[in-house]
Amino acid sequence: MRQGDLGQVLAIERRSHATPWSESMFVSELGRRDGIALIAVDGGRPVGYVMVARQVEVWHVLNVAVHPDRRGEGIGESLMTTLFDIGDRRDHRGYTLEVRVSNATAIRLYRRLGFEDHGIRPRYYSDNGEDALIMWRLGHPAEA
Repeated sequence: MRQGDLGQVLAIERRSHATPWSESMFVSELGRRDGIALIAVDGGRPVGYVMVARQVEVWHVLNVAVHPDRRGEGIGESLMTTLFDIGDRRDHRGYTLEVRVSNATAIRLYRRLGFEDHGIRPRYYSDNGEDALIMWRLGHPAEA
């Protein structure tokens, strides 16, 4: 992802999240030296994205979204497996994320990708006070 993609990424963000990130939040994450920002593109237009920050020895998945009209096509899974291909090139303890407890589709995907439940963050989401499920996927040492 590059700053030039942000207009289209923000359109997906606003349609995907009750409390969408601002443009400045995306710009800040894109400026990280140790982060990963990926977009899925179809016909020259972004159809999904994932934003990840490395925090010490852990990759923290901060934001994932797929355009509502393109959900169910495997785009989210493809973004995540590409993330693993890139992230696993470096030693790390794993990947972590929070997901709304009501987001059964995302939870199924994350479990299929090897994430496991590791607790609840009560009232994590500010828009409605919904709990977040904390999930972890164990890391793999980078290959020499």
